[in-house]
Amino acid sequence: MWAEANSYYYRGNLVAKLKGGDIFNVPEIVIPDTEDGIPVSPESNGAPLRPIDIEAMVEANREMIEIIEQTTVKKILEVYDKYKNKLDCFHVAFSGGKDSCVLLDLVKKSLPKGSFVVVFGDTGMEFPDTYEVIEKTRQQCVKEDIPFYTAKSHFEPTESWKLFGPPARVLRWCCSVHKSTPQTLKLREVTGKNDYTGLAYVGVRAHESSPRSEYEYENYGAKQKGQHSYNPILEWTSAEIWLYNYANNNIINDAYKKGSSRIGCICCPSGGSKASYIEKTNYAKETDLFLSLIRDSNARKNIPSSDYISNGGWNARRNGRFLSDNKIVYSETIKNNELEIEVNEPRTEWKEWIKTIGNLTKNKNIFSIVFDNQLFYFKCSETKNGYSIRINEQYLKDFPLFGKLFRYTFRKAAYCMECKTCQAICKHGCLTFKNGLKTENCIHCHECYSMNAGCIAYDSLKIPKGEEKIKTLNCFSNHAPKTEWFDAFFDKLDNFLIANTLGPVQKTKFKRFLKDAGLALKDSATSFAKLGGSLKWNTDTYMGLMLINLVANNPQVEWYITKMDIGRFYRRNEIEDMLTTEGQSQDNISSIISSYKRLTETPLGTVLHFGDVSDEGDLVRTSCSVTDPRVVLYGLFKFAEKCNDYKEFTLATLLNDSIERDGVSPTRIFGLTREDAMPVLLGLSTKYPEFIQVSFTHDLEKITLLSDKTSQDVLGLFKEDMGNG
Repeated sequence: MWAEANSYYYRGNLVAKLKGGDIFNVPEIVIPDTEDGIPVSPESNGAPLRPIDIEAMVEANREMIEIIEQTTVKKILEVYDKYKNKLDCFHVAFSGGKDSCVLLDLVKKSLPKGSFVVVFGDTGMEFPDTYEVIEKTRQQCVKEDIPFYTAKSHFEPTESWKLFGPPARVLRWCCSVHKSTPQTLKLREVTGKNDYTGLAYVGVRAHESSPRSEYEYENYGAKQKGQHSYNPILEWTSAEIWLYNYANNNIINDAYKKGSSRIGCICCPSGGSKASYIEKTNYAKETDLFLSLIRDSNARKNIPSSDYISNGGWNARRNGRFLSDNKIVYSETIKNNELEIEVNEPRTEWKEWIKTIGNLTKNKNIFSIVFDNQLFYFKCSETKNGYSIRINEQYLKDFPLFGKLFRYTFRKAAYCMECKTCQAICKHGCLTFKNGLKTENCIHCHECYSMNAGCIAYDSLKIPKGEEKIKTLNCFSNHAPKTEWFDAFFDKLDNFLIANTLGPVQKTKFKRFLKDAGLALKDSATSFAKLGGSLKWNTDTYMGLMLINLVANNPQVEWYITKMDIGRFYRRNEIEDMLTTEGQSQDNISSIISSYKRLTETPLGTVLHFGDVSDEGDLVRTSCSVTDPRVVLYGLFKFAEKCNDYKEFTLATLLNDSIERDGVSPTRIFGLTREDAMPVLLGLSTKYPEFIQVSFTHDLEKITLLSDKTSQDVLGLFKEDMGNG
C-alpha cells in the first residue's frame, strides 16, 4: 500500500484512512467503503493483497526516472560550475532519510571526486535505525574516497533539554544548538577558515509541507546565515524518490518499514498524532527518555503530565513560563525616565559581551560606551545576587538600534549557556568559548545579536513581565457582539450607551468590547466611533482599524490572532487542547470557541474576512480583505507603540511570528505575506513620507516610522478625507 497524509492507497484506490491518535493512543483505522456495514475487501472475493513487484515497477518507470535523474544531475553540475572558483567548499547535508540517500547518490554522479564532502548533523536525537544508515553510508564514502564528517554539539541532548527547556514549535533552539552550529564549526575545521563561504546541497522537497512548497532551488542565507544552499530535488515527488532508491539499490532506512513517513528526531516538537504513536511504539526506550524530561519540566501541577504531553502543551510554549525550576534572572523596568535592568545570578560576564557593541570606559560606577560615534552613559550597581543597570530611557528612543543591542547584551550575560551559536555566527573569530567567553578585536558587526531576542537561551527561558499568573482569556463570556448591536450603537452612539435594551450581562460584555475596540469610554462614544459613523462602519477599512484596536487591547481577540495560523482548519478539540495548555477552565474554553463563531458572523468576518467557521465546525483564520493601505499604516504605529515606541524595524521582523513582544504586527493581524506587504509599504512611503520611510535595496531592508507621528495622527488622515468630502 501507498501512504500519503494518513490515507492508504492500494493499486490506485483509497482503502483506509487514519483518524486521531497521539503519542499514547493508537489512531483509529477508518475503512471508507462498506456494504451493509461490512468493509469491502480491496481485492475481489476477499483474496489476499498482492505485494508490489518492485523490479517490474522500476522497469515500467525506468525511462521517466532516467529523464528526471539526468535533469537533476545537470542542475547540480551547473551550480557547481557557477561557484567552484568562488566558494571554499561544497557539502552534502546528509540526514539518513530517503531524500538524503537520493541526493547523495545524485551528487556522486554529478561532481568530480574530491570536489565535495558529506556532513551528517548528529543531533543525538536521531532514530536508532538512522545511525545504522549513517554507518553504512560512511563506509561507502570511505571506499569511494569521499570525506564523511559528523558534526555534533558539545551538549548531550539530555543536558541541553534541562538547560533550555524542551524545544517547542516556535522555540526550536535545538536546530541551532544541535544542528546548524555544530555543522558550521565542523566546516570551519575542515576548511581552516572562520570566514569560509560554502554551498550545501540539501534534500528538501516542496511536497513535504506547505512552507517548503514556497522554497526556491537556490538561496543565500536562508538556511544558514552567510552560506549558499541548493535544493536539487525540490520538485521530486515521494513516488519518484522511492523509485530512484529502488532503481539504484540505495540504502533504505528501516524506520520507513516500521511506519514512519519522515525521518527526524525523537520527540521532535513539530511531530504529533500518528507519527508520535509510531515513534513511541518502535523506539520506546529512546522516546521514554525524552518524555521523562518533558514531565520533569512541567510546572503546571493542575495539568497531568500525560495530558501535557498528548495535548501538545509541551511543544506549544512560547516562553519559559511554567517550566519547573525556572527563575526570573533578568527583568526590565522603566522608572523616572530610566530603564532599569536587574540581573541575578548571571552566567557570563557582561563586560565581555558589551565589547561587541562598542568601546567601554569607566569612572567610578559610571560607565560610558561609544556606539555609532555617539557617547552613552549608564550606571552599574552591585546587588546581592548580581547587579543593576540604569540608563536614560531617552537614549533608547532616540537610538533604537543601540537600545536593542544594549538590552540584548545583558540578556546574553544573564542567560548564556555557551551553546556556541554566537561563535558560529561570528565569521571573524572575535568571539570564542574555549575557556569561558572571550571577545577580542571585535569589529562590531552585531551579527551575534541576530537570533530571536538576542540570545537563544533567553528566548526559551524568559518569563514575560506580568505573565507569571494565568490570565483569563474569556472576555465576552457567552455574549460576543452581534451585527444588530453594532447597527444600534452606530445609529445612536452616546444614546445607545446610556439606554439600550440589552440584558445586564450582554450590556456589560458589549461595553467591554466597545472599550477595547476604541469605540467607547465609560458612557461616551469616542471620536473613533464617530469616525465610523462617517466612514460607514461596516466596511473592510473601518473593520480593519477596529480589529487592530481589539488585538492591542483585548486578550481574547489577541489570542485568536496570535495562536491561530492563517489558512489552517482547527478542529474544535485542537482549540480545546490549545486553551487547556493556557490554563483555561472548561467553561472558559467553551465560551472562547463559541465567541469566535459569533465574531465571524459580524462584519469582522463577513466583510473583513478575519476568520470563519466551517460547516463541520472547524475554526479557521483567513487573510483579511484590506483595500486601504492606511489601515496597515495605522497597524504599524499601534505595533510600534506597544513595543516601547520603537519605530525602526525590518520587514523580516514584522513577519517573524516567533519573536516574543508586546505588540502584534499588522502582517500577522491581516495575514500579509512578504509579497503582499512590500508593495503596500513602498506605496505608503511614497504617498505619506511624513509618516513612514521604507527602503528595500541590496538585500537590506529598513522601515522607519517618523518619531513625531502617532497612531492617532494616522486616524487624522481618514478625518481629512471626511473634510475633503
